[in-house]
Amino acid sequence: MTQPKTHTLEVPGGVLTYDVREVEASTGPILLMIGSPMDASGFTSLVGHFQDRTVVTYDPRWTGRSRRTDAPREATPDLHADDLHRLIDALGGGPVDVFASSGGAVNGLALVARHPEQVRTLVAHEPPAAQALPDREQALAAVVDIRKTYDREGFGPAMVKFIAVTSLRGNIPPDFADQPVQSPASFGLPTEDDGSRDDVMFGQNLMTCTHYEHDFEALRAAPTRIVVGVGAESEGEMAHRCGLAVAERLGTKPVTFPSHHGGFLGDGFGMKGDPDAFAVTLRQVLAE
Repeated sequence: MTQPKTHTLEVPGGVLTYDVREVEASTGPILLMIGSPMDASGFTSLVGHFQDRTVVTYDPRWTGRSRRTDAPREATPDLHADDLHRLIDALGGGPVDVFASSGGAVNGLALVARHPEQVRTLVAHEPPAAQALPDREQALAAVVDIRKTYDREGFGPAMVKFIAVTSLRGNIPPDFADQPVQSPASFGLPTEDDGSRDDVMFGQNLMTCTHYEHDFEALRAAPTRIVVGVGAESEGEMAHRCGLAVAERLGTKPVTFPSHHGGFLGDGFGMKGDPDAFAVTLRQVLAE
Protein backbone atom coordinates (compact mmCIF):
# COMPACT_ATOMS: atom_id res chain seq x y z
CA MET A 1 0.00 0.00 0.00
CA THR A 2 1.35 3.41 -0.98
CA GLN A 3 1.28 6.53 1.15
CA PRO A 4 -2.14 8.21 0.95
CA LYS A 5 -2.68 10.66 -1.86
CA THR A 6 -5.12 13.44 -1.01
CA HIS A 7 -7.64 14.67 -3.56
CA THR A 8 -10.60 17.04 -3.63
CA LEU A 9 -13.97 16.74 -5.31
CA GLU A 10 -16.41 19.57 -5.94
CA VAL A 11 -20.02 18.77 -5.01
CA PRO A 12 -23.06 21.05 -4.82
CA GLY A 13 -22.49 23.27 -1.79
CA GLY A 14 -19.01 22.12 -0.93
CA VAL A 15 -15.65 20.56 -1.71
CA LEU A 16 -14.93 17.06 -0.38
CA THR A 17 -11.47 15.89 0.61
CA TYR A 18 -10.57 12.22 0.26
CA ASP A 19 -7.49 10.03 0.57
CA VAL A 20 -6.51 7.11 -1.66
CA ARG A 21 -4.09 4.45 -0.42
CA GLU A 22 -3.45 2.56 -3.61
CA VAL A 23 -2.30 -1.03 -4.04
CA GLU A 24 -1.52 -1.57 -7.71
CA ALA A 25 -1.46 -5.37 -7.52
CA SER A 26 -4.79 -5.63 -5.69
CA THR A 27 -7.36 -7.80 -7.45
CA GLY A 28 -10.24 -6.89 -5.13
CA PRO A 29 -12.50 -3.86 -5.43
CA ILE A 30 -11.68 -0.58 -3.73
CA LEU A 31 -12.59 -0.57 -0.05
CA LEU A 32 -14.29 2.70 0.90
CA MET A 33 -14.49 3.48 4.63
CA ILE A 34 -17.07 6.07 5.66
CA GLY A 35 -18.34 7.63 8.86
CA SER A 36 -20.55 10.53 9.83
CA PRO A 37 -19.89 12.90 11.44
CA MET A 38 -16.49 11.23 11.89
CA ASP A 39 -13.95 12.13 9.23
CA ALA A 40 -11.18 10.09 7.62
CA SER A 41 -8.87 10.31 10.64
CA GLY A 42 -11.08 7.88 12.59
CA PHE A 43 -10.19 5.02 10.23
CA THR A 44 -6.40 5.31 10.51
CA SER A 45 -5.98 2.22 12.71
CA LEU A 46 -8.37 0.09 10.65
CA VAL A 47 -6.79 1.06 7.32
CA GLY A 48 -3.46 -0.32 8.51
CA HIS A 49 -4.94 -3.82 8.52
CA PHE A 50 -5.78 -3.70 4.79
CA GLN A 51 -2.36 -3.33 3.20
CA ASP A 52 -3.29 -5.67 0.35
CA ARG A 53 -6.05 -3.60 -1.24
CA THR A 54 -6.74 -0.03 -2.25
CA VAL A 55 -8.51 1.84 0.55
CA VAL A 56 -10.26 5.19 0.30
CA THR A 57 -11.35 7.38 3.20
CA TYR A 58 -13.02 10.78 3.08
CA ASP A 59 -14.21 13.73 5.12
CA PRO A 60 -18.01 14.04 4.73
CA ARG A 61 -19.38 17.35 3.55
CA TRP A 62 -18.56 20.29 5.83
CA THR A 63 -16.52 18.01 8.11
CA GLY A 64 -12.77 17.97 8.77
CA ARG A 65 -10.90 19.16 5.68
CA SER A 66 -14.00 19.32 3.47
CA ARG A 67 -15.15 22.87 2.80
CA ARG A 68 -18.54 24.54 2.62
CA THR A 69 -19.36 26.76 -0.35
CA ASP A 70 -22.99 27.56 0.44
CA ALA A 71 -25.02 28.77 3.41
CA PRO A 72 -25.18 26.59 6.56
CA ARG A 73 -27.93 23.97 6.49
CA GLU A 74 -28.62 20.42 7.60
CA ALA A 75 -27.22 17.55 5.55
CA THR A 76 -29.61 14.68 4.85
CA PRO A 77 -28.57 11.07 4.26
CA ASP A 78 -29.74 11.49 0.66
CA LEU A 79 -27.38 14.44 0.26
CA HIS A 80 -24.50 12.42 1.73
CA ALA A 81 -25.47 9.52 -0.55
CA ASP A 82 -25.24 11.81 -3.57
CA ASP A 83 -21.76 12.87 -2.41
CA LEU A 84 -20.73 9.22 -2.12
CA HIS A 85 -22.17 8.50 -5.57
CA ARG A 86 -20.04 11.30 -7.02
CA LEU A 87 -16.99 10.12 -5.10
CA ILE A 88 -17.33 6.55 -6.42
CA ASP A 89 -17.71 7.96 -9.92
CA ALA A 90 -14.44 9.85 -9.40
CA LEU A 91 -12.81 6.58 -8.33
CA GLY A 92 -13.88 4.83 -11.52
CA GLY A 93 -17.54 4.11 -10.92
CA GLY A 94 -17.26 0.96 -8.82
CA PRO A 95 -18.56 -1.39 -7.75
CA VAL A 96 -16.71 -0.86 -4.48
CA ASP A 97 -16.87 -2.48 -1.07
CA VAL A 98 -17.99 -0.13 1.70
CA PHE A 99 -17.40 -0.29 5.44
CA ALA A 100 -19.73 2.26 7.00
CA SER A 101 -19.88 3.27 10.66
CA SER A 102 -22.69 4.92 12.63
CA GLY A 103 -24.14 7.84 10.64
CA GLY A 104 -21.97 6.69 7.76
CA ALA A 105 -23.91 3.41 7.83
CA VAL A 106 -27.17 5.34 7.46
CA ASN A 107 -25.64 7.19 4.51
CA GLY A 108 -24.32 3.94 3.05
CA LEU A 109 -27.78 2.39 3.15
CA ALA A 110 -29.18 5.48 1.43
CA LEU A 111 -26.47 5.14 -1.24
CA VAL A 112 -27.34 1.48 -1.93
CA ALA A 113 -31.05 2.28 -2.16
CA ARG A 114 -30.29 4.94 -4.79
CA HIS A 115 -27.22 3.53 -6.59
CA PRO A 116 -26.99 -0.21 -5.88
CA GLU A 117 -24.83 -0.84 -8.94
CA GLN A 118 -21.97 1.08 -7.32
CA VAL A 119 -21.60 -1.13 -4.22
CA ARG A 120 -20.67 -4.81 -4.19
CA THR A 121 -20.79 -5.28 -0.41
CA LEU A 122 -21.95 -2.80 2.24
CA VAL A 123 -21.01 -3.49 5.85
CA ALA A 124 -23.26 -1.17 7.85
CA HIS A 125 -21.99 -1.10 11.45
CA GLU A 126 -24.56 0.07 14.02
CA PRO A 127 -26.57 2.55 11.91
CA PRO A 128 -28.58 4.82 14.27
CA ALA A 129 -31.73 4.23 12.23
CA ALA A 130 -34.16 5.15 15.01
CA GLN A 131 -37.17 5.00 12.69
CA ALA A 132 -36.76 1.21 12.58
CA LEU A 133 -36.96 0.76 16.37
CA PRO A 134 -40.08 -0.62 18.08
CA ASP A 135 -39.79 2.32 20.51
CA ARG A 136 -39.21 4.78 17.68
CA GLU A 137 -41.48 7.49 19.11
CA GLN A 138 -39.60 7.66 22.40
CA ALA A 139 -36.21 7.42 20.69
CA LEU A 140 -36.99 10.18 18.22
CA ALA A 141 -38.43 12.36 20.98
CA ALA A 142 -35.19 11.96 22.94
CA VAL A 143 -33.20 13.05 19.87
CA VAL A 144 -35.46 16.07 19.40
CA ASP A 145 -34.82 17.01 23.03
CA ILE A 146 -31.05 16.81 22.42
CA ARG A 147 -31.38 19.16 19.47
CA LYS A 148 -33.56 21.60 21.44
CA THR A 149 -31.02 21.53 24.26
CA TYR A 150 -28.25 22.33 21.78
CA ASP A 151 -30.22 25.22 20.28
CA ARG A 152 -31.08 26.55 23.73
CA GLU A 153 -27.95 25.88 25.80
CA GLY A 154 -25.11 24.93 23.46
CA PHE A 155 -22.68 22.05 23.04
CA GLY A 156 -21.92 20.89 26.60
CA PRO A 157 -25.47 20.27 27.85
CA ALA A 158 -26.45 18.71 24.51
CA MET A 159 -23.51 16.30 24.63
CA VAL A 160 -24.43 15.20 28.16
CA LYS A 161 -27.91 14.26 26.93
CA PHE A 162 -26.45 12.59 23.84
CA ILE A 163 -24.21 10.42 26.01
CA ALA A 164 -27.17 9.55 28.23
CA VAL A 165 -29.31 8.46 25.28
CA THR A 166 -26.66 6.55 23.38
CA SER A 167 -25.33 4.70 26.44
CA LEU A 168 -28.74 3.69 27.80
CA ARG A 169 -29.38 -0.04 27.51
CA GLY A 170 -32.93 -0.97 26.62
CA ASN A 171 -35.95 0.93 25.35
CA ILE A 172 -36.00 4.71 25.70
CA PRO A 173 -38.57 5.67 28.37
CA PRO A 174 -41.27 8.19 27.38
CA ASP A 175 -40.14 10.67 30.04
CA PHE A 176 -36.45 10.48 29.18
CA ALA A 177 -36.24 14.20 28.35
CA ASP A 178 -37.49 15.08 31.82
CA GLN A 179 -35.01 12.95 33.72
CA PRO A 180 -32.15 14.69 35.60
CA VAL A 181 -28.76 14.76 33.87
CA GLN A 182 -25.21 15.26 35.06
CA SER A 183 -23.30 18.50 34.74
CA PRO A 184 -21.17 18.89 31.60
CA ALA A 185 -18.20 19.47 33.91
CA SER A 186 -18.42 15.89 35.15
CA PHE A 187 -17.57 14.75 31.62
CA GLY A 188 -14.91 17.38 31.06
CA LEU A 189 -17.25 19.25 28.73
CA PRO A 190 -17.65 23.04 28.52
CA THR A 191 -20.19 24.47 30.93
CA GLU A 192 -20.41 27.88 29.26
CA ASP A 193 -22.32 28.48 26.04
CA ASP A 194 -19.98 30.08 23.51
CA GLY A 195 -22.93 31.01 21.30
CA SER A 196 -21.85 28.93 18.31
CA ARG A 197 -24.36 26.59 16.69
CA ASP A 198 -22.25 25.09 13.94
CA ASP A 199 -21.37 21.71 15.47
CA VAL A 200 -21.27 19.10 12.71
CA MET A 201 -23.20 16.47 14.66
CA PHE A 202 -25.75 18.51 16.57
CA GLY A 203 -26.35 21.25 14.03
CA GLN A 204 -25.98 19.36 10.77
CA ASN A 205 -26.55 15.60 11.03
CA LEU A 206 -28.28 14.49 14.24
CA MET A 207 -31.91 15.05 13.29
CA THR A 208 -31.69 14.07 9.63
CA CYS A 209 -29.70 10.91 10.33
CA THR A 210 -31.87 9.47 13.11
CA HIS A 211 -35.18 10.49 11.53
CA TYR A 212 -34.35 9.15 8.06
CA GLU A 213 -36.84 6.61 6.72
CA HIS A 214 -34.98 3.94 4.80
CA ASP A 215 -36.35 2.40 1.62
CA PHE A 216 -36.21 -1.20 2.78
CA GLU A 217 -38.01 -2.43 -0.33
CA ALA A 218 -35.27 -0.98 -2.53
CA LEU A 219 -32.57 -2.32 -0.21
CA ARG A 220 -34.00 -5.84 -0.26
CA ALA A 221 -34.20 -5.73 -4.06
CA ALA A 222 -30.65 -4.40 -4.53
CA PRO A 223 -27.96 -6.71 -5.96
CA THR A 224 -25.64 -5.33 -3.26
CA ARG A 225 -24.79 -7.70 -0.44
CA ILE A 226 -25.73 -5.83 2.74
CA VAL A 227 -24.26 -6.97 6.06
CA VAL A 228 -25.37 -5.25 9.26
CA GLY A 229 -22.79 -5.22 12.06
CA VAL A 230 -23.35 -4.76 15.80
CA GLY A 231 -20.86 -4.46 18.64
CA ALA A 232 -20.25 -7.28 21.12
CA GLU A 233 -19.99 -4.77 23.98
CA SER A 234 -22.83 -2.44 22.96
CA GLU A 235 -25.74 -4.85 23.33
CA GLY A 236 -28.90 -3.01 24.38
CA GLU A 237 -27.63 0.41 23.36
CA MET A 238 -29.63 2.43 20.85
CA ALA A 239 -27.28 2.03 17.86
CA HIS A 240 -26.93 -1.71 18.51
CA ARG A 241 -30.72 -2.09 18.71
CA CYS A 242 -31.08 -0.06 15.53
CA GLY A 243 -28.68 -2.45 13.80
CA LEU A 244 -30.76 -5.43 14.87
CA ALA A 245 -33.94 -3.71 13.67
CA VAL A 246 -32.42 -2.87 10.27
CA ALA A 247 -31.19 -6.45 9.80
CA GLU A 248 -34.66 -7.75 10.65
CA ARG A 249 -36.26 -5.44 8.08
CA LEU A 250 -33.75 -6.66 5.50
CA GLY A 251 -34.43 -10.29 6.36
CA THR A 252 -30.80 -10.95 7.30
CA LYS A 253 -28.86 -11.89 10.40
CA PRO A 254 -26.51 -9.28 11.88
CA VAL A 255 -22.83 -10.02 12.38
CA THR A 256 -21.31 -9.34 15.80
CA PHE A 257 -18.05 -7.40 15.68
CA PRO A 258 -15.55 -7.20 18.54
CA SER A 259 -15.74 -4.29 20.99
CA HIS A 260 -18.27 -1.46 20.98
CA HIS A 261 -19.84 1.18 18.70
CA GLY A 262 -16.39 2.50 17.81
CA GLY A 263 -14.70 -0.88 17.94
CA PHE A 264 -12.36 -0.09 15.04
CA LEU A 265 -10.92 3.03 16.72
CA GLY A 266 -7.35 3.23 17.94
CA ASP A 267 -5.98 5.64 20.52
CA GLY A 268 -6.88 9.32 20.49
CA PHE A 269 -10.66 9.25 20.17
CA GLY A 270 -11.71 8.81 23.79
CA MET A 271 -13.30 5.39 23.24
CA LYS A 272 -10.53 3.04 22.14
CA GLY A 273 -11.79 -0.13 20.57
CA ASP A 274 -10.06 -3.31 19.42
CA PRO A 275 -9.07 -2.51 15.83
CA ASP A 276 -6.93 -5.66 15.46
CA ALA A 277 -9.79 -8.05 16.22
CA PHE A 278 -12.29 -5.81 14.45
CA ALA A 279 -10.25 -5.97 11.25
CA VAL A 280 -10.17 -9.78 11.36
CA THR A 281 -13.97 -9.92 11.45
CA LEU A 282 -14.30 -7.31 8.72
CA ARG A 283 -11.94 -9.28 6.49
CA GLN A 284 -13.98 -12.43 7.02
CA VAL A 285 -17.22 -10.64 6.19
CA LEU A 286 -15.83 -9.04 3.03
CA ALA A 287 -14.38 -12.38 1.85
CA GLU A 288 -17.66 -14.29 2.10
